[in-house]
This record gives sequence, C-alpha cells and structure tokens, in this order.
Amino acid sequence: MPTELALLESRALRVERMGRVDVLDKVKSLVMLPDGIHVRTEDVARYFEVSTASVRKLTDRHQQEFTENGMRLLHGSELHTFHSDMMSLWTAERGESYPQAATRLRLYTRRTVLNIAMLLRDSDIARCVRTYLLDVEADLRTRYDSLDRRVTRIESCLAGVGSALQELGPVLCRMSERFDSLDRKLEATHQVVGAIGVRLSDVSQDITRIDARMDDFVHQLKELRRRSRRR
Repeated sequence: MPTELALLESRALRVERMGRVDVLDKVKSLVMLPDGIHVRTEDVARYFEVSTASVRKLTDRHQQEFTENGMRLLHGSELHTFHSDMMSLWTAERGESYPQAATRLRLYTRRTVLNIAMLLRDSDIARCVRTYLLDVEADLRTRYDSLDRRVTRIESCLAGVGSALQELGPVLCRMSERFDSLDRKLEATHQVVGAIGVRLSDVSQDITRIDARMDDFVHQLKELRRRSRRR
C-alpha cells in the first residue's frame, strides 16, 4: 500500500486515485461556484486554509498536471462569456453582486482540487484528504482480500461437489436407465388395460343384447301359455 510520501512524489499514483473526488466532501465541504462545476483560486485557498499565493505557487509548479485534470485559465471573450453566465446565478444564489475578475480567471474542478490535495504539503486539510484517501483504499483492499478468500473457499467447495458429481454419474445413469425401463413397462401396462377396457365394453354390449333376447323369449313363452289355457 502506498504511503503519503509516495503519493506526494509519484504522479502515477496520483493518477490512479484521481476518480475519488468524493473524499473532498468527506473531509470538508467544498463550496463551488453557482455552476456547480468550478471553484476559483480563492475558493481553493479557503478550502485548504492556506493563502492564495500558496495555491498559485503550486499551480505554476504543476500547471500541466492540473490542466489535464480540469484547470482552466479564462481571458478575453471566454472570460466575458463566463462572467455573463455566472452573474445571474451568483446573484440569485448569494444575494450579492458577482465579483468579476479584471483580465483573467483561473478555474478548478473537483478533480483539480483533489490533485492539489495530493500535492499541497503545508495544509492540514490536504493531509487529512491524503490520509482519508489512503485509509479508504486500505479498507477497500481489506474487503477485496476478504471477498477473494470467500471466493476461494466457494471454489474449493464447488471442486468437491464436482468430484462427488463425477462419482455419482454412473449411479445416476443406471437409475435413469431403470426409470426408462419402468416407463416402457408402464406404457405397456396402460395399453393392456386399455385393451381389457375395450373388451369389457364389447362383453357389456353382448350381455345387453342377450338380456333383450331373453326378455323377448320370456314374453313369447307367456303368450303361448295364455293361448294354451284358452283352448
């Protein structure tokens, strides 16, 4: 795990942590301009509780790095347009007139401010940001290691399950064959029962016809008896 000193001296380490802008508000509230995107040099100095000269000195020393992380220097027509956009928002939000820069204005984003926090040595706030940043990383690393161990245990358990399934494979195959055989026998039994049902239906019809013929025979016999008595 990198140390605070390594973070101060290694640009590559700073680049790796540039996405953690949420750390800024964990340490102290960063007051943005009304556009919600930028802050001025004096706002940065106020956040880190240092002079604007300290911020400018650091900015001049690491200008390329800060520019890559959102710092802008406005002047001319671009500055005039920015002032026009900010004036109404500033008045509506703060109830005071907007302080316009005379010839140029340096703006910083949250990424730039985090970049400054990883480089500014003479600020307790900057040190707190660096400490919090490294602590959060250590906590995430601990959680990752714990998760990695859990995944390893799960994989080990799954490996045991796979071995057991391989041993059960032949048994399950034989059981499947027996079930198939039973299904075939059951189907044959259903066919036999169906045939018996058809045969019983035919027998029932035969009995019905015999009953009808018996009724006719009995009726005819009774009729013959009555005739013989009359004679």
